[in-house]
Amino acid sequence: MSKLSALWDFIGRHKYLITLLVFGVIIVFLDENSLIQRAKHREEIRELNEEIAKYRKQFEEDTRKLKELTDNPEALEKIAREKYLMKKPNEDIFIFEE
Repeated sequence: MSKLSALWDFIGRHKYLITLLVFGVIIVFLDENSLIQRAKHREEIRELNEEIAKYRKQFEEDTRKLKELTDNPEALEKIAREKYLMKKPNEDIFIFEE
């Protein structure tokens, strides 16, 4: 019985400290919105923002290329010749592979 009463006395004397420690454990580890989860979410948001910036840059570059193709028929002809090996009727095409 003395151990039980000693434990009860310790809890009675340090009830606020014990309450704060239990609260801290819940906030840091156990809660759905724990500090650990918040750090993971913050890192995920940072990665997604970097991905958004990359895709915006790619979109702007593709938009610029599309505008150039629609405005300039020579650029369209150049791409058709290089990528799709199209040629004029009186031309021969030589392909060199490394």
